[in-house]
Amino acid sequence: MAKGLDVGTMNILSAQQDGNDTVFVQQRNSFVEIDYSDMAEQMLSRSEVLHIRKDDKVYVVGDDALNFANIFNRETRRPMQHGILSSDEKSAIPMMKLIIEQVVGEPDHPNEKLYFSSPADPIDSDLSTLYHQKTLESFIDDMGYDAEPINEGMAVIYSELADNDFTGLGISFGAGMTNVCLAYYAVPVMKFSVARGGDWVDEQAAQATGTPVDKVTSIKEDDFELDFETDVGGVEGALSIYYENLLDYVIERIVKEVDEEDVEEGLDVPVVVTGGTSSPDGFEALFRDHLQDANIPFSISGVSHADEPLYSVARGGLVAARSDEEEQAASGGAEAEAAADE
Repeated sequence: MAKGLDVGTMNILSAQQDGNDTVFVQQRNSFVEIDYSDMAEQMLSRSEVLHIRKDDKVYVVGDDALNFANIFNRETRRPMQHGILSSDEKSAIPMMKLIIEQVVGEPDHPNEKLYFSSPADPIDSDLSTLYHQKTLESFIDDMGYDAEPINEGMAVIYSELADNDFTGLGISFGAGMTNVCLAYYAVPVMKFSVARGGDWVDEQAAQATGTPVDKVTSIKEDDFELDFETDVGGVEGALSIYYENLLDYVIERIVKEVDEEDVEEGLDVPVVVTGGTSSPDGFEALFRDHLQDANIPFSISGVSHADEPLYSVARGGLVAARSDEEEQAASGGAEAEAAADE
């Protein structure tokens, strides 16, 4: 067996094959701190709430963190910021370990192949993804897996463009970053990220309306639609404005990078958009309209939205991991046959 892992700022998801089905496991990538008491810890354990105790504090982790934050009127904390491990959060690594252990479980066999998503270095920030990538690789290896990073944009290509020979432009709109990859027959031609995503939209909308960020996030995740017809001056109106600004920003960076990379003008490729930030109804139509107005120097055969945008990156990691395992198995069989012939 093999597994794919999407390590996102907002959510962490794993994917593995079970017969003809792909099984996903998901946890929110956040935690909240509450005061320790014997009764509180007993209730958390009895209710199977994911948590860690440290000194006189208890940290509720994952999907339950947002519920506890609302009950205790506290803000959730994030192990990751801007798509990578947060340098401002001292508890980032132990929290990430706990969430990833819950999401992927133990390996089915020693050195089971696991491909985990890693963002490209952002072109609009001095952030480096190297420490983030190497730290994740180290503690996933320590769990007994053979961990390999996969560029997040390339994972989208593997997940969504198999029918087009893994050729096209894949864009993953995540919480912390937006990742872009142009591939030609599974070979990356251009890949980059920008340090804006769903968190940036939420923060700007929160600042504009004087609403707590967690409240804005909850509104966005609760049937928000990009229709530009409701809530003028309210949170949904602000979300629409900053969503449109994010799309323009990403498309402008694509045009600039295509020019700088001197991408062949004769290309005719599909575009697929995915990621949790792309989930609201109306996103695909809005993106298509803005892309049509852009001066991209190659042809676009169509724009599509992944059927399950939250699962694309994890699924792409699984495709890469299974391909790697099959290649290793075939190589091992060939070597055994050659040794027998000798």
